[in-house]
Amino acid sequence: MNGIWRKKPISAFEADMHKSELKRVLGKWSLTAIGIGAIIGGGIFVLTGTAAHYHAGPALALSFVVAGIACIFAALCYAEFASMLPVEGSAYAYAYGTVGELFAWIIGWGLILEYAMGAMTVAVSWSGYFNKLLKLFGLSLPTNLTNDPFTAQGLAINLPAFLIVWVVTMILVRGIKEAASANNIIVVMKVTAVLFVIIVGAFSVVPANWVPFIPEQTMIAGEGGKQQLAYGVTGIFGGAAAIFFAYIGFDAVSTQAGEAINPKKDMPFAIIASLLICTALYIAVALVLTGMMNYKDITGEALKAPVAVAFEKAGKPWAMYIITAAATAGLISVMLVMMLGQTRVFLGMSKDGLLPKFFRDIHPKFKTPYKSTILVGFVVSVVAAFTPISLLGDMTSFGTLFAFAMVCGAVWLLRIREPQLQRDFKVPALPLIAMAGIVTNVFLIINLNVLAQLLALGWLLIGVVVYFVYGKPNSNLEKGN
Repeated sequence: MNGIWRKKPISAFEADMHKSELKRVLGKWSLTAIGIGAIIGGGIFVLTGTAAHYHAGPALALSFVVAGIACIFAALCYAEFASMLPVEGSAYAYAYGTVGELFAWIIGWGLILEYAMGAMTVAVSWSGYFNKLLKLFGLSLPTNLTNDPFTAQGLAINLPAFLIVWVVTMILVRGIKEAASANNIIVVMKVTAVLFVIIVGAFSVVPANWVPFIPEQTMIAGEGGKQQLAYGVTGIFGGAAAIFFAYIGFDAVSTQAGEAINPKKDMPFAIIASLLICTALYIAVALVLTGMMNYKDITGEALKAPVAVAFEKAGKPWAMYIITAAATAGLISVMLVMMLGQTRVFLGMSKDGLLPKFFRDIHPKFKTPYKSTILVGFVVSVVAAFTPISLLGDMTSFGTLFAFAMVCGAVWLLRIREPQLQRDFKVPALPLIAMAGIVTNVFLIINLNVLAQLLALGWLLIGVVVYFVYGKPNSNLEKGN
């Protein structure tokens, strides 16, 4: 049992960096674009309405501040690790070098949950936006080709979700340079759309809609019709939990260390820059939305597409075309980064012997882990085609929050155990930042859907079994390699 606490030597990580077959083509702005590509998705155009109406009111902007602060604790810890252990594998690799093999495995298994569930959720969301876009042009697909069997209550397949996953898979197989170029183009498109919402929407803001900015706490009918406490300071935190999913993704930057040109310097920059840029955009969108439309009026269709409805009521229905098109395109880059991160976590775990060699086979021409990419594409496409979206989001959040909490603890532990290691970036006031990150992320885990919590814990238990059956006996450290 002592073997489960063994740690991978820092020198072994450095050897992995020198032996890597991946192409180093990503600069700091390409890495930043990967972070933005993962963070900004359909959530900004959807979750804002729900959080404003049911939780925070005009103080939704403060909810985004709170969620951003919760993320920045983890982001700073990720940045220190990335400057010290710039290898693919993200939080899994960080834990392997600090806490031990079993914890590293559990985090890696949790990251598989985060990225796989995230990609599936986004694929289903993309299908919904794609159908909306078709309807704007008077086109539509049959219901049994745009829904899962549970939602359609019969024979059905979500065909758009299935197909878009395979489009993304082929881009990823072709190479990191091609994937990064596609992501850069999409990021420019969706950031332009978000700026359009902020700038054009600002001219339709009615300041009276912001009064009172923090509505008095009261009981309202919640999403399921049940009475719930809303608004006030409590509502701000409730709104932060509701929109947290919109922030997921910046950690995917840390999975790209093997393809970064100067990972020790560029990855910390990209992690923090992408989070700060997206937080600023989110706060501005929240202010514009609640200024254009009173939070009490965000009901019915406005809950599903609040930004589009707000522009329609402001006499700018044509804006709906731009917003829907941007959301449709934007979700592709989120999916791309999620699946990219998934395969790089597999690659890191496979290099350490914890997963079969299949997951580290590199294509001789494209220099990508093509076998695992195709496998991920197959699993994500099938699940997205036949599963409802409701539980996928909370399970994605569980995997993310779990990894965030573990990274905050691990970076603190390593600072105590090995203070002499070179750190190109150091978290200021680390004990305070790390503790705040752990408490914040555990608190958000507790507030997730109970069924999603149980399913996610079940996934982690399966992971522990797989570790003892396959991972531990085949570990490089077990074999003395």
